[in-house]
Amino acid sequence: MERKFKRLATPRAAGAAGVVFAILTAAAIVLVRIALPGGGDGVALDAKQRSGVRTALELVPFAGIAFLWFMGALREQAGRAEDRFVATVFLSSGVVFVATLFGAAAAAGTVLAESQQGPSFGSRFAYALLTTYAMRMAAVFIITTSTIGRRLGVLPRPLVVVGYLAGLTLLVAGTGVPWSELVFPAWALLLSLNILWGRRPATAPPSAPA
Repeated sequence: MERKFKRLATPRAAGAAGVVFAILTAAAIVLVRIALPGGGDGVALDAKQRSGVRTALELVPFAGIAFLWFMGALREQAGRAEDRFVATVFLSSGVVFVATLFGAAAAAGTVLAESQQGPSFGSRFAYALLTTYAMRMAAVFIITTSTIGRRLGVLPRPLVVVGYLAGLTLLVAGTGVPWSELVFPAWALLLSLNILWGRRPATAPPSAPA
């Protein structure tokens, strides 16, 4: 009975955590993008922009925690059927993404403590971490998750295709396409809604034996 409960609860946990992560991350990215439109290359931040950065920094820790929960629940769903190589890349890319996201938040936090005279190193560093390194790790996470979902047959083909396209976009685009960072939370939201609303006949057979 306990095992059955875990199998039923894990998809719900993954879906709920994914939705929370997508909303918080998207909000933080929008706030940072507005406050640091050119990566800090411009005039000093005004009070409104600083308030936006401060709000984004308050959201990031909760987004990171939700992502770790989301990642763990997804891995639990794969179970023994997961490929060790792909699973290792999946886990590594997710952990590095969260570490880089927190690093970008810490760097952005220095903007609030610096003088208001011109662009700062902290703002440029935060911008580079978020748009270049964190998004590259997000791309790897999307691709490996889509690969696991395709191999196990738990993701619909259209969502797998969207995942590969989203991963390639983040991998190639980088800082060249403004607002491309929103691709990751958008994909996470789609995946989470599919988990919450989608039918999963593969999880029913294990509970058949009485």
